[in-house]
Amino acid sequence: MRRLLQEYFLSQNLNLDAAWQYHSGTKHSYLGLRTQPHTLDWENKPLLFKIYPTLEVTRLPRDFRETAMPALNAIAAPQPEARVEAVPDVETLAQLLFFSAGVTRSQKHEQGETFFRAAACTGALYEIELYAVCADLKGTHSPALPAGVYHFGAAEFGLRRLRPGDFRQVLVEATGGEPAVAHAPITIICTGTYWRNAWKYRSRTYRHFGWDNGTILANLLATSAALQLPATIVTNFVDAKLNTLLGLDAKREVAFSGVAVGFQQTPPAEAQEVSPLELPVVAYSQEEVDYPAMSRMHQASSLHSAAEVIAARGKTPVREFPPPKHDAKILSLPDDAHVPQDTIEKVISRRGSTRQFSRDPITQPQLALMLDRATRGIPADFLDPFGSHLNDLYLIINNVVGLTAGAYAYHWEGKALELLKPGDFRDKAGYLGLEQQLPADAAVDVFLLADLKRILERYGNRGYRATQLEAGIIGGRLYLAAYAQRLGATGLTFYDDDVISFFSPHARGKSAIFLVALGRSAIRRR
Repeated sequence: MRRLLQEYFLSQNLNLDAAWQYHSGTKHSYLGLRTQPHTLDWENKPLLFKIYPTLEVTRLPRDFRETAMPALNAIAAPQPEARVEAVPDVETLAQLLFFSAGVTRSQKHEQGETFFRAAACTGALYEIELYAVCADLKGTHSPALPAGVYHFGAAEFGLRRLRPGDFRQVLVEATGGEPAVAHAPITIICTGTYWRNAWKYRSRTYRHFGWDNGTILANLLATSAALQLPATIVTNFVDAKLNTLLGLDAKREVAFSGVAVGFQQTPPAEAQEVSPLELPVVAYSQEEVDYPAMSRMHQASSLHSAAEVIAARGKTPVREFPPPKHDAKILSLPDDAHVPQDTIEKVISRRGSTRQFSRDPITQPQLALMLDRATRGIPADFLDPFGSHLNDLYLIINNVVGLTAGAYAYHWEGKALELLKPGDFRDKAGYLGLEQQLPADAAVDVFLLADLKRILERYGNRGYRATQLEAGIIGGRLYLAAYAQRLGATGLTFYDDDVISFFSPHARGKSAIFLVALGRSAIRRR
């Protein structure tokens, strides 16, 4: 019976119709937005924070230390050696959490208060929650933190303990013995809360899980690099085990990714028994609307055994990205003397999402730096090392000094741009970006496209999660590289099939995944 159940669950992940049905069913089109309009119910808008009313909060210290590492170095820094003992203390954990998902500033107004977070998020709805599973952590200037399972409360900047004790071995078993997890003093788990984002974006929210989780991970990887801590993204795990460990109601919130941080030789203790948690949570809204397509996609991409987890690791599918038909433009990086030196903490603290671009030009070295930093290798369990990736970059260049306006394909390996067709495509960019002014005014629009057929054939439906997550990480790095150069950036949605049509025949057979607009922010007058 057990073997039959395993075969059944395995067949779910390999039933690729599920991913295709979800992806096709959540595409935006010109006609679709007009025949299926959506009105926001402001009286029912969900809370932006998860609150456990019966648990005490352990406040985290805010006296962060300057790492002195420039943001543009931290974004692309190679992983520190994973054999050297590197155990974060409480202050370091606080710094990682703050610069990944903390509230960096707030603004009061007549309607209430707006909270600005460290990483960009669709609709500023912040549906990604963070949890920490850790060993005993020392405090340099703060009280020590006992081993346990904790929820990060961004509003209070504190931790609530869900379970006392060392549960890291549970994670080791859930991830099929993933070495990075087995030696990590801390694993940060990211979850997605359906309703908080679906209130505005309905079924398309499951795509946003990847985008919004990815921007957080871009910040976390850069911050951990600046702190000289190894960090590995883990996306392959037995879903039910993580959901149970965190006490999640899987109809409303699900584990989406994890990050193993630090290294210690001593393995974790034997796995403790994971009893059910029944902790009350403050309701997000008076009423929650269910969009079944999201939970169906999550269930179809869930893994149910260590064997499935191990099979999903690495072995990135071979990409068919044709070499340039003509001489490609190799982008020139600025010399070190002209690379901005603001630290990663300063850049994250001032980062926002641009609400208006000026149409002024950016320079070719500025674009080269953003693309270079965004496309360095990602330390993740679904990718082979040495810079493998799932998404390809296509650009509409509107105003970059020294580059012809037009549509381009970016060649990761050679750091080169191939001109697909010249022309002024500002109006087209605006249309493709859901008829918004931002992509029309931006200096550059970066579209992330992926060959979902190859990816799903390799990973099963789980590959859909990985593709969206990688796009979010690349987008998050573009944000950081733009703001490090005092430029602006914003993530956008798009008309799916029209994007592919515009970049074809080069992009034929691919799927549109994410869009980031880059340029100079306009000064907005009140």
